[in-house]
Amino acid sequence: MVSLKDKFFGCIAGCHIASSMGAVVEGMKWQDIEARYGFVDDLLPYEHYWNGWKREAGTTEDGVERQKLMITAIARKGDRVNAEDIRAVWLTDIRHKVGGLISEPFEDTLLAIAKTGIPATDLGRYCDYAGLNSFARACHPIGLINAGDVKGAIEDVLQCGQLYQTPNSRGLKWACVTGVAIAEATKRDATVDSVIGAIFDNCDKDLVVSEIDRMLKYTSDCSTIQEMRSKLDGIYCGEGMPYPFSYANEVVTKGVCIFSMVKGDTKDAILAGVNMGRDTDCVAAVAAGISGALTGGSSIPASWIEKVDHATSVNPYTNSKRTLQESADVLYDAYVRRLDRLESYAGAMRY
Repeated sequence: MVSLKDKFFGCIAGCHIASSMGAVVEGMKWQDIEARYGFVDDLLPYEHYWNGWKREAGTTEDGVERQKLMITAIARKGDRVNAEDIRAVWLTDIRHKVGGLISEPFEDTLLAIAKTGIPATDLGRYCDYAGLNSFARACHPIGLINAGDVKGAIEDVLQCGQLYQTPNSRGLKWACVTGVAIAEATKRDATVDSVIGAIFDNCDKDLVVSEIDRMLKYTSDCSTIQEMRSKLDGIYCGEGMPYPFSYANEVVTKGVCIFSMVKGDTKDAILAGVNMGRDTDCVAAVAAGISGALTGGSSIPASWIEKVDHATSVNPYTNSKRTLQESADVLYDAYVRRLDRLESYAGAMRY
């Protein structure tokens, strides 16, 4: 049986490694990935945002930087967090003007507005990209601090996600899938079917569940990523607009389909997402994060972990230099402290 602590590690390590490996080919069609790399199966150096910064193999990207801030907020509070808790970490831990280096350019604008003192939940009103996967691909720590508590994960995703997107936006409804799946996957007896069942039972039926259900059925005969990406190409092929491949419905649906196909194996989820094409780093982050929360990190090669940890240690722009294990451990420790408080409260009030 996979321990809860290893599920925390599998989720975080799977997400961070997937993000780094997928960033190398982000935005490429799978045909172009295949022509240039064959099948990507290792971490490679790369350039992002075309700004001249040659990143070490294992360097993570903007989605993980968002996630690192959430991890810090949870670690400092030792409990569930809200948008104000995360905004406070923005103000102390984000380097000035790193948009286009380690984060998306629009995040510099959000940080500038955050410094004015307006309510943190108003920030997302000033972001033009309400349907993107900005939060859906990064909210793994919210699912973990709510391990086993699906309803709590939904509440916190909808609250904290307003840092990036408007209330009740499509992006946040899709982010609930990631939070719900991870909270459910951490349960002792969780299975692939129970995780998908929790998504179906708790997420928006018309907008979210209907699309995931259709695509799970559509790809049910796929046993390889090559088969799946060919089928999904005819469904998800948007072009010619800002972030055309990064809308949350596409990224999260693909992540769930991969999770189902690989039966929650973390390494296989990473590789499938990376070689999917389009928003490879985000798809892989969703698929691997959910898979890691179910099956842990035992399938992840040690060399991948070492490369990401080294790249983090030499990254001049990152919001945190914690190793993968340290990131997972501070989340796990916060969760244990939360449980201790709940147990103390329950004991004191049963009289």
